[in-house]
Amino acid sequence: MRKTKLVTISLMPELMAQAEVMATEEHRTISELVRAASRSYLLNRKLQQISRYGQMNARELDIGGDPDVARLIEEYRTEPQNSY
Repeated sequence: MRKTKLVTISLMPELMAQAEVMATEEHRTISELVRAASRSYLLNRKLQQISRYGQMNARELDIGGDPDVARLIEEYRTEPQNSY
């Protein structure tokens, strides 16, 4: 049984030419290059979602940026820790 799924994609000729050059330079197949690009795209999307989530929470908590974050970290570090 295949561990991959066969798909067909369409690329503009200039994009395909760039992909072929890059694949050759990196000693990869086009399939490997497309898989790597897909993983990179999906990871980037996930990081964007996490960033938006953090920004939303920072606004709700009225955290204004790096100085506030540094202050909050310092406050947390100096609080007595609960032991469980």
